[in-house]
Amino acid sequence: MALVTLLTDFGTADPYVGEIKGVLLSLAPGVSLVDLSHAIPPGQVAAGAYVLHRCWPRFPAGTIHLAVVDPGVGTARVGVALRAGGHFFVGPDNGLFGGLRGAGVAGVVALPVPPGASATFHGRDLFAPAAAALARGEPLESLGRIHSEPPRLLMSNVPHHEGKVVVGEVIHVDRFGNLVTNLTPDLVPGYAILEAESLPIGPLRTTYGDVDAGSLVAYFGSGGTIEVAVRDGSAARRLGLGVGGTVRARLG
Repeated sequence: MALVTLLTDFGTADPYVGEIKGVLLSLAPGVSLVDLSHAIPPGQVAAGAYVLHRCWPRFPAGTIHLAVVDPGVGTARVGVALRAGGHFFVGPDNGLFGGLRGAGVAGVVALPVPPGASATFHGRDLFAPAAAALARGEPLESLGRIHSEPPRLLMSNVPHHEGKVVVGEVIHVDRFGNLVTNLTPDLVPGYAILEAESLPIGPLRTTYGDVDAGSLVAYFGSGGTIEVAVRDGSAARRLGLGVGGTVRARLG
C-alpha cells in the first residue's frame, strides 16, 4: 500500500486539505495518508523546508511526500516531481526541496498544468494528481518532461565567522517559542558562549532543566542544530525574535 505524507501551510479551518485528500483517495484508492503539518506559517517556504527535511528520512523508502507551501502559485515557478534518497517528492520548485541535493537527486520532472486547473490551487489540481499517479505505481518520468535543473535552493544566509564569533540565524520557531538556528556542532564547540541579538544567553547546556524556570537556555536540539529556549516560557516572545533573527556563538 502506497504511503503519501502531506505538508502545507493551509491550516485545518478551511476546505483545502480536505479537498487534496479527496483527490488522492479518489485517484489512488487505498493509499495511506500521513499529515506532517498543516500549520506552516502562510507562505514561509523556509519553515516548510525545515519541517520536511526533519521528517522525510524517518519514513520508509518509497514514501511519496506532497509538500505545498506555494506563495508563487500560478506564476512561472515550476511544479516538480522528483526522486531523492529512495523517496518521491511533489510540489513547487521554490526552495522547499533544496535540502534534498545532499540526498542524491535521481530524477526531476516538470509537471504540466492540467487544462482547467485553478491558478490559485495547484495543491489540489496539479500536485495531488501527480502524487496519486506515483502512488498507483506510474513511473516518475511519465508525469512530465525531464527537468535538467536540480531543486532550487533557498536564498538564506549561511553561518559565517566574524573573528572569533560564529554568526548564525533563526530558521524556525516552533509552537513552544523555541528558536531553531542553523548553527551546527561542527561550527560551535561546547565551550562557546551564545547570545541572541547581543543579549547574553550563556554556555551550551544539555536540556531545559539545566537552568532555572524562566531562564534562557541554549542547547543542541533534536534536529542537530543549536536552539534557544526559555524554560517554561517562550524565547521568541522574550527576545522578540523570529525567522532571520541573529544568534552568535562567541569562541574567544
